[in-house]
This record gives sequence, structure tokens and C-alpha cells, in this order.
Amino acid sequence: MARGGQQGDPIDWVTRAADDAVRHAGEGKPVTVSSGASPSGPVHLGNLREFLTTHFVADELRRRGIEVTHLHVWDDYDRFRKVPAGVPAEWVEHIGRPLTAVPDPWECHGSWSDHFKEPLQRALADLGVEMTEISQTELYRSGTYREKVLVAVRERHRIEEVLARHRTRKPVAAAEPATEIDAQEAAALADSVAADDEAASGPGDLARFPYKPYCRGCGRDTVTVTSYDDETTDLAYTCECGTTAVTNLATEDEGKLVWKVDWPMRWAHYHVDFEAAGADHATPGSSFTVGHELVESIFAMPRPAWFGYGFVGFAGIQKMSSSAGGVPTAADALQVLEAPILRWLYVRRSPKQVFTVDFGAEVVRLYDEWDALGRKAADPAKRDLAVLAHERASAVAAGPLPASPVAVPFRTLSSVADVTAGSAELISRVVGDLGYPHDSVDDLQPRLGRAMAWTASLPADQRTTVRDTPDTERLASLSEDEELWLRIFLDRLPDSMDLDEVTAIVYGTPKVARGLGVDDPPTDQVKADQKQFFGLLYHLLVAKERGPRLPTLIVALGAEKVRTLLGA
Repeated sequence: MARGGQQGDPIDWVTRAADDAVRHAGEGKPVTVSSGASPSGPVHLGNLREFLTTHFVADELRRRGIEVTHLHVWDDYDRFRKVPAGVPAEWVEHIGRPLTAVPDPWECHGSWSDHFKEPLQRALADLGVEMTEISQTELYRSGTYREKVLVAVRERHRIEEVLARHRTRKPVAAAEPATEIDAQEAAALADSVAADDEAASGPGDLARFPYKPYCRGCGRDTVTVTSYDDETTDLAYTCECGTTAVTNLATEDEGKLVWKVDWPMRWAHYHVDFEAAGADHATPGSSFTVGHELVESIFAMPRPAWFGYGFVGFAGIQKMSSSAGGVPTAADALQVLEAPILRWLYVRRSPKQVFTVDFGAEVVRLYDEWDALGRKAADPAKRDLAVLAHERASAVAAGPLPASPVAVPFRTLSSVADVTAGSAELISRVVGDLGYPHDSVDDLQPRLGRAMAWTASLPADQRTTVRDTPDTERLASLSEDEELWLRIFLDRLPDSMDLDEVTAIVYGTPKVARGLGVDDPPTDQVKADQKQFFGLLYHLLVAKERGPRLPTLIVALGAEKVRTLLGA
């Protein structure tokens, strides 16, 4: 089978995964790739890998002209397991109910499930992710899965043999979590899967029954199966709330398959050709191992193509986490990272690689790296794996993602935003003075908004505060060299600011003081003078030893403000 693109094109993990999906589906047939997530809490940047990994595979297939569906399954029929911090204690009454049946304690959405779905859906749209979403609540309750539920229950003894065999195996350790947050999440997930494995308890051969009804009386899954009739498909149960009831699996839809059976059932129902999994699911004896065996032996479909992906950590969070749970989400990240850059963080690495998204000073370096890669990508002769990652990040099959018409370096925008108190109009003026002509503030978007948000998120001690009045005490104690430097600098400072001219003056002042020309190469003595002169300017302008790049800072402040603070 020929891959997409021309012979000699770089081949990355996306290319290979797309090839595997096509092989699974069969040449010329539509392909289904799948992702899944439980909206039980904030869908943070670690969870985002689930969505983007599958998205990149689907997008590669679309680029090849292959009919593909990115099926995203919301596991919103999962039980509400615990009351997290910040949620009223009375929500304990909802433990055991489906996530779609739990009220939103923040009263801004129709349910607990919707509260965590909706922000991610908006963020994914901004990221160019096109997917078909399905709700497990709707599908189970509508009877869509009824026939396969009956198959699973009929084959419950064979299913239990598979589950029991894998329970005796000691799983291989998964990849090391990138952060403590991810370690806690992995542990919680493991607890969740283990609890689901127990299924609806019952006597004798009803122990670990693969189907869990939600109680007709209280809506919880705190039930014990007391009998099941294979001929009538009547399932009787009692609940901790005192309810005793009978549900008929052939005519009523009041529960769901346990997780390790639900997953392969779903693969078979939709004929899923590819689905990746987090490291915690992809170890021997885990959900994927069991699911692969069950989808073939019980549901008669070849196991999907797949691979495991590593954890994603977070650093430099500061004010970036607006979500419940204290972890940054895709929506949070998109406040400071352009959509292509956030996509790039995930596509440029092998899925098994663990990495950290750093919202601190690393953001500036990240934008610089992205811009440099964009310049490289403009040269067809330099197309390699790094450029391929840039192509996948910056556009989807339907076209490019939004980018600023006038690309100003992020470090410049953030520096200007820092010293102009975040005024978009003032930033626009200064940026024009810095040599980036544009017609309006809109020409600087979306990057300008990201730079302003990132600057505003920095702790106070990392922000730049311009002095309101001159430091008269320091100005009165200048050394002879310092007085000379300031005099030369102020004499040459123009009223109309030009970045190149200001840069030449800032670096040239100590040269002139040593009898050199502005354009002469600096001597070692001049270099030492420059260091002291720069420190003096920072102190007199922003009361710090360092700050934004001096020429940018001076242009942003304007000649009048600079002269005032330097005692002119």
C-alpha cells in the first residue's frame, strides 16, 4: 500500500498510524479512528493527548483523500465516583449515578458531564479538531447497544475466564508520570478500572456479572444481582437503597457493560480501525490487553491498530489554571499559546515520549523556536520531519489555522505589553515604531492577545513596573563614568523612536565614552562598561537589575518619559 505524499517524503508516527488504520479497514474502505474520555472532571492537557493523537491520524487520512470518521466517545454514562475538593459535601448523594444525571454544582450547565464537556468542545474547535461525538448515555438508553449487551451477558463465563487470567498477571510498570498531578490521575484511573472490573456483585456464577444496572429507585449503581434468566433475559437485583427490581435486557435499557467489556464492544459496534491509549491502559493485563482478546473472541472483530502514549505534565502554571481541579486545560493553554503551537507540542514528539508544557519563561523560547521553524518550512528544499510536524500543526486538511497577518516576535509583544500595562492600542503604536508596520490591532491577532494574557499571568516579581518619578537619590550619586554615559545617551536620543537607531545608541554609548565610534567593535573594557551602563538604565527606568530588552523598553516608554526618568 502506498503512503500519502510523494516518494521520499518524511515519514513520522502519524504516517505509520494512518497506514495501520487503512490496513485494518481494508484498501478502499472508509476508516474509523476513535478516541474516548470520561467528562468526570477537567479535561486537562494530559487528557488532550487522547484527542489530538487520534485527530492527527484522521487528518492525515483526509489529506490522502480517504473517507475517515474521527469518532469521539464521551463516557458520560460512567458513575460519579467521588466528590472533589471545592464541591459541596451534599453532592455525596450523587455518588453512583451516571455523570449525566449529576447536577452541575456551579449551575452553569445542565449536568456535571456537560460542565466539563463544553469548554473542551470549544477549545477543540479552535484547534481544528473535527470529530463525530457520541454520548454513551444516549446510546445505552436508546437501546443502540442492546444486542451486543445480550452477547456479552450470554458469553459472561468466557469473558470472566479472560478477565481472571489477566488479573493474575503482574502488569509491567507504565511510563513514569511527568508530574505528581499525572501520577495522582493515573492512580485514580487505576482505581476506577479496578472498581469497574468488580461489576455488579452477586452470588455464585453471578459474581462479576458484566452488566451493571442503574437502580430504578435511586438511580445509583449500588446493586447486587440476585438472579439472571438466560431464556427470558430477566435480571433481578437489590440495591443498597432498599429497592428490589427486575429489568429485562432484551426490552429495557437501564444499565451498561463494565468498562473492560464496554470498550471492545464499542470497537466492534463501530468497526474501529485505530485507537490509541494512555500508558496506564496499554500495559500487559490492562484494559487494552483484555479488550483486544475480548473484541476478537466475543465480538468477532480484529483488534484495532493502536499504540500507547505517554503522560503530559505541566509547569509554570501560575494563573493559568482556571478550571476546577487546579490543572490547566486546553482552553487555559489557548490563552497564551496559538492553536498551531499547542498542536505542535503534541505532534512533534513520538507518542510514547513524556513531556511537560511549561507556561513560565519557556513560552517565549517556544514561540522563538516555532517562528524559526516557520522560516525553515518556507524552503521546500529543507522539508524534513521537523517541517512535517510544522505542516501538521499549522494546518488541517481543510486549510490553515488562523495566524497573525503581521508576525511580530512573541518576546517583543510580551515585552511591550509588560511596560505598557497591556493597552492594545499603545502596544500597536509601539510595535509600529519597532519596525512592524500594520493597519490595525487586528493585524497583530491572535498573537497579541496571547502575549497580553501571558504577561498578565506572570507573578508580580516577574513583571516590569516603570518608575513614576526619577530616582533622585541615585541620580545624585552618579560616578563620573555614569554621568558621562547618561549625557552621551541623552544627547543622542531622538524624539522619534526607531528601534535600530535606539539599539545603536544603547550599545554605542560606552564606545563613544571610550573614544570609539558607534559602529566600532567593542573592546573588553567597553563590554564591561556596557554591562554597568545597562544595569544603570534598568535601575533608573524600572528599578530592577534587568528587564525587557533595553531598546524595546526605551521605544515603548518614549523619549519624553525616558528623559524624565534619567534626570534630563
